Order: sequence, then structure tokens, then C-alpha cells
Amino acid sequence: MSIFGQLKYQIWAVLWTIVIVVLCCMRMPSGGSGGFFFQGFDKFVHMGFFFVLTILLFYGKINYQHNYSFSSLTIFKIIVITAALGGGIELLQWKFFSYRSAEWWDFGCDMIGVFMGVFSYVLLHKSNYAKTDH
Repeated sequence: MSIFGQLKYQIWAVLWTIVIVVLCCMRMPSGGSGGFFFQGFDKFVHMGFFFVLTILLFYGKINYQHNYSFSSLTIFKIIVITAALGGGIELLQWKFFSYRSAEWWDFGCDMIGVFMGVFSYVLLHKSNYAKTDH
């Protein structure tokens, strides 16, 4: 199957990626450096964005292959893709958007969200297969 044939299964992940990029690169309202609700709120947002993205990438892969088979290569690809996206967003903020700042902590929180998603997938995968073995 062509790459475009596979891509149709990732439409929700693609749309969510566009939302992430737009929101991470848009000008935020000024009002102090404390975040919207509390100091560090934006870090939770980064974790949430990338957690949801990771889940959507797994969802697309599961729908494409029509099963829940476990693949270390799939997990590796998702980690690489999301790390590239998180790093790319920070580079955009650093080089192109003077009203945004790049932070290693943002990238770190992106990756925490990714690993939370991977952990959720692995945990659910293991529990599904444990149920079918009995």
C-alpha cells in the first residue's frame, strides 16, 4: 500500500499535529510569565498535546493493520516522529517567532507525554493479551 493509503488511517493524528503546531506558534496573550492558570501550566499543555498525539498515532496504526499486534519498531517510529515534531516546534519558536521562546523543558514535557502514551499502549496491549490467554 502506498504512503498515501496508509496516511488516511492517520488523519486524526495529522489534524491534531496541525492543531499543536498552530497553538504552539501563535502569539499568546500577555499577562505575566505565570501561565494561564498557574506557574508551569504550559508544561502540562505540552504533555497533554503529545500524549493525545501518541494515542492517535497508535490508533491510526491499529486501524491500518486491523489488529492490536505489538511492534517495537512501531513504538520506536512513534517516538522518533514525535521527538522530531517537538524539537521542530522548539526550533520554530527559537528562530522564527520572536514572541515565543524555545525551552528544553517544553521539549522534555513533550517527551513525557509521548512516553505516557507509549506506556498506556503497552499496558493496555499487555492486559488485552492477558485476558485472551485465559
